[in-house]
Amino acid sequence: MSSSANRRALASFIAGTLLVGMGLISTGVSAAGRAPIRSTPVIQAVGAENEYANVIQQIGGAYVHAVGIMKNPNIDPHTFEASPVDAQLVGEARLIVQNGLGYDTFMNRLEKASPNPKRVVITASAVIGMSQPSKNPHIFYQPGAMAKVAARIAATLTRMQPGHRQYFRAHLKAFNRALRPWNQAIRRLRQAYWNTKVAVTEPVADYLLNAAGLRTLTPWAFQAAIMNGTDPSPQAAQAERNLLLEHKVRVFVYNQQAVDSTTQTLLTLAKRERIPVVGVYETMPPKHSYQTWMLDETMNLYRALRYHRSFARM
Repeated sequence: MSSSANRRALASFIAGTLLVGMGLISTGVSAAGRAPIRSTPVIQAVGAENEYANVIQQIGGAYVHAVGIMKNPNIDPHTFEASPVDAQLVGEARLIVQNGLGYDTFMNRLEKASPNPKRVVITASAVIGMSQPSKNPHIFYQPGAMAKVAARIAATLTRMQPGHRQYFRAHLKAFNRALRPWNQAIRRLRQAYWNTKVAVTEPVADYLLNAAGLRTLTPWAFQAAIMNGTDPSPQAAQAERNLLLEHKVRVFVYNQQAVDSTTQTLLTLAKRERIPVVGVYETMPPKHSYQTWMLDETMNLYRALRYHRSFARM
């Protein structure tokens, strides 16, 4: 098949899978296509990060109003500070979903400041069995993790409004169906580029890279320093630069939400050395569902490797 035909086939694949995933962004309509009649109050819910709010909304539909606290893709989540408005949202919420593992500790402070015995707090890391501290808290990039969180959300909403059990169950099934294109894209990436070497600025997408069989060469000491907002050691920084200077990697995965002089220098170096850059995010970019966000980032990795092009921003 010619390269132009390959590109047309890939474009068709992306368009089709995006349409599947985007179908779940519209909430408030039942899985059968009919808007339900509400006889109970709408459940106020909060996601510590907007990707969790999106999953709550997909499952709860018309019976839930979910908002995200961290939602700006231009802000480093590690420097985020909650506002009085955020405190009010948490105080009014009956359901909260947070990441855990020290990633969003501001939520614990907000919850403690406004105790509510009727409020249910779901910690995603505990749901997937990672209640102990982990060096990489970005579990929303872990394939299969959000399906477990969605199932817990559906069970919680059912306990709150048992009369809508079938509605929540149908939305959970639809949520899982919309994950399939992402899982297919991971398998495709894995089959085509198993053991391909990549560099990263920090471990934001490491779970996804591992699932796709890609090999991250960036020293952990460097990743951890950038993630925690500290200066990497000269040795770790030089090792990272050498990956780009010596063309030991085929893609540079760049966290668009944690930009400083060190990462900016590396970005400039990657562009100079013509190593494709793929941008990743810690909060869900606008006009996406959780599924289309993950799918887009996976397909950007695939396209960067296949066509030797950068996809730095979404």
